[in-house]
Amino acid sequence: MERSGKRSKQPTEVRQVSLVEAALQLAAQRSPADITTGDLAQAVGITQGAVFRHFASKEAIWLAALEWSTDTLMTRLQAAASAAPSPLAALQAVFKAHVDFVVAHPGVPRVIFQELQHAQDTVLKACVRSLMQQYRTLITRLLQRAHDQRLLAPGTDLQAAAVLFIGSVQGLVMQSLISGQVQAMAAQAPGVFTIYLRGLAVHGGGAPASKHIDPTLKETS
Repeated sequence: MERSGKRSKQPTEVRQVSLVEAALQLAAQRSPADITTGDLAQAVGITQGAVFRHFASKEAIWLAALEWSTDTLMTRLQAAASAAPSPLAALQAVFKAHVDFVVAHPGVPRVIFQELQHAQDTVLKACVRSLMQQYRTLITRLLQRAHDQRLLAPGTDLQAAAVLFIGSVQGLVMQSLISGQVQAMAAQAPGVFTIYLRGLAVHGGGAPASKHIDPTLKETS
């Protein structure tokens, strides 16, 4: 709660960031649907009424949280891909970066899964769709580069490969949320990606899949 007496008031932008951080931290511990503006106010240390001086509604807070998640995740994934020496190494780096992001921010997938349960179309669901579209575009581009460099098995369906990549990460996320052991993703991810790559990489006359894996990325930190 806000204390009486003199104190320096924080700018709206700072309070907004604090509320978004609090929302994601609380979402890591409980269902986002059960989180109230009162909970957020208590977490940040302001009155419930003060929350609405910074956001018009609770939905606006979740929208800001999803927008932050989209910008932050995609920036990290693109940076990971750009730093990799080959398309397949880039896929591995993206896989690891996504897992690391979820381990650090487990509230994000909870918010996303919660929103996708709603049958009706919403602004929040549109934000999730935008994230998935950007994600799929990045993965498809890396797969196309790998195809152009003859690193993939002949006849590989690039769209199906992109779906499988995203589904592999989502599967790890879902299992970790069910078990309550989000950190376990870091240990499981290298093995899952290795199996994924073995199904894609060229065999026979081409280099084995293992040669396209960056050994520095095999273990997540």
